[in-house]
Amino acid sequence: MKRDEIVGGIVIFLFGMVTALFSLGMPIGTFRMGGTGLFPLCLGILLMILSGLFISKIFFQGKKDQVKKEGSFESSESPTQLILFLGAMVLATLFFNRLGYPLTSFLLMVALLRILGIKRWGLSILISVVTAVGCYFVFVQWLSIPMPKGWIGI
Repeated sequence: MKRDEIVGGIVIFLFGMVTALFSLGMPIGTFRMGGTGLFPLCLGILLMILSGLFISKIFFQGKKDQVKKEGSFESSESPTQLILFLGAMVLATLFFNRLGYPLTSFLLMVALLRILGIKRWGLSILISVVTAVGCYFVFVQWLSIPMPKGWIGI
């Protein structure tokens, strides 16, 4: 398992490096007046730092830490969950303009909560409504960021 974790850390590090390099092709601006490349640059650097820390932690941990704990997140469903999670994200991206921001964020949250293991429909719907409404008010109302309205028209 240690090898898989190292490979995952290296992949995340390389993704951060590519993100940072591509962001340098956009105007960076300043921290006071950021350009379009500032946010991806900061995220790429943050990914590289965190994945570097993760990889170094794996290299320096002792044999006693390698014992699998009972409450571990690893299960036989992890690859299935990952594929379903990525599929839900791709579908949300494809239908974002057609369905609009509020409905897409609600449906995405319901799907992700179900995929990640919350089996009670009432709780999934409650969390999804609160999240979708909260994000709508923060981004659309408060920050005035234009989002697709879709066929709902909100």
